[in-house]
Amino acid sequence: MFPLRFFRENVKVGEGGEEGRDNDIARETFECTGASVMGRRMFDGGELAWPEEAPFHTPVFVVTHTRRDPWERPGGTTFHFVDDGIGSALDRAREAAGDRDVRIAGGAETIQQYLDSGLIDEFSIALAPVLFGTGIRLFDRVDPDRLALSQTGTDSSSRVTHLAYTVGKR
Repeated sequence: MFPLRFFRENVKVGEGGEEGRDNDIARETFECTGASVMGRRMFDGGELAWPEEAPFHTPVFVVTHTRRDPWERPGGTTFHFVDDGIGSALDRAREAAGDRDVRIAGGAETIQQYLDSGLIDEFSIALAPVLFGTGIRLFDRVDPDRLALSQTGTDSSSRVTHLAYTVGKR
């Protein structure tokens, strides 16, 4: 993301940046997203790292066990902390998104909960050859006997392969 023109403009880290399919996909994703959901661990990792104007520019619903007042950032991002489950967070995000998409931003445990609960109908993955050394595998706790994934798209560049799937029941 960091070399892309759209990302650099979105987080205001400077002008310029790469154009091309990766940039187009990043822009398209953000333009169709009306609200995001993320887990507390992802929020905690980003809270100190994001610039003052957080990069979402839409409401973000953070699934947590801890009550906290909404955190409004310049540029249209307000983090809402939802302590009554993933269903409630999704309902609130859908209402906020209107006719636009809800993006389950992560992390892996939050995505696993949504997949395993049957609450995701399609998803995309940007697969890049970056080794972090640790982390949570995306599909570790998802029950393969309950879900059927159908690949609906693939697009690649020299840095990343973009994969798209629909999710059905077995």
